[in-house]
Amino acid sequence: MARARGKQIRAFYQTLFRAWGRQHWWPAQSRFEIIIGAFLTQNTAWVNVEKAMVQLRRARVLSLAGIRSAPIAELEQLIRSAGYFRQKARRLKSFVDYLDQRYRGSLDRMFARPTAELREELLALNGVGPETADSILLYAGSHPVFVVDAYTRRILDRHRLLPLDAPYEDIRALFESALNTPDCAAECESQAASLATRNSKLTNRDSLATRDSGLATPRGSCHSPSRMSLAQRTAIAQVFNEMHGLLVGVGKNFCLKSKPLCDQCPLQPFLPSAGPRKLPTISARPSPRRPPVRT
Repeated sequence: MARARGKQIRAFYQTLFRAWGRQHWWPAQSRFEIIIGAFLTQNTAWVNVEKAMVQLRRARVLSLAGIRSAPIAELEQLIRSAGYFRQKARRLKSFVDYLDQRYRGSLDRMFARPTAELREELLALNGVGPETADSILLYAGSHPVFVVDAYTRRILDRHRLLPLDAPYEDIRALFESALNTPDCAAECESQAASLATRNSKLTNRDSLATRDSGLATPRGSCHSPSRMSLAQRTAIAQVFNEMHGLLVGVGKNFCLKSKPLCDQCPLQPFLPSAGPRKLPTISARPSPRRPPVRT
C-alpha cells in the first residue's frame, strides 16, 4: 500500500509539473520576508497577507531590524488585514527575540543548524506549528522538508490515499519518501531549463500579450519570479518546493472545498474507480469563536 501511494504521489508531481512548470514559491525578496509571511498566513488567505506586507513595506519595517524596533501597537495595526493581528504581532516579536538570543540575530547561523534540530527549536516557539516551521525551513532556509497544508490534505482525501485527519507527520513522511528520488529531481531541472529557454525567447511585448494564455508563465498557483523563488537550493528541496506550490494550484482552482471541478483537474485520471471521497459535511449551526490553532 505504501509503495502504491508513493508511486501515485510521484505521478501527481510529474503530471502537474509537466502541465504547469515552476510555480515560483515563495514570493519574497528576502528570507526574513518569507518568515514574516509564514506567521501572517496562519488562518487566513494569502491575499490578506499581501495587504499586510504592503503596509509593512511602506512603513519600512519589513525586515529583522524593522520588526525588532517597531512598537507592538504599531506592528499590530500594520498587519491588521492578516487577522488575529495582536496574536501574530506577539509571535513575530517572539521569533525575533529567539533569533537574537539564540543566534545573535543571524539567519545564516540559524539555518546552518541540522534540519531535525532546528525544526524542534522552531516548534517550541510561541505560535509555531508544523506547517509554519516547515514553511520557514523549506522556503527561507532551503532545508529539504515537505510542507503539508489544508490543500494537501483535501487532495489526498479525495483521491482516497489518506484520510482528511491523517497525522501531519504521516503525510509529510509520505511525500518526502515518494519524491526524494533522482527521477523527480531530474524532471524538475529539465522542465525548469526548458521553460527558461522558452520564456527567454519572448520579447516583453510577447510576454505581456501571452500572459493570460499561460504561454509566458506557468499556471496553477504560479507567482511572478522573485529573488527568493529563484534562489539556489538542493534538487530535492526544489522538488518539495514545486510540489507544494503545484498542490496549492490544484486546491485553489479545482479541488474546491464545496464544489470540486474534478472533470477539469489535471489529476482527474488518478481518481479511484469509486470516485472522489466526499468531504464531511459541516453543520451550519454557528459555534463560539475559538483561538486559531498553531499551523
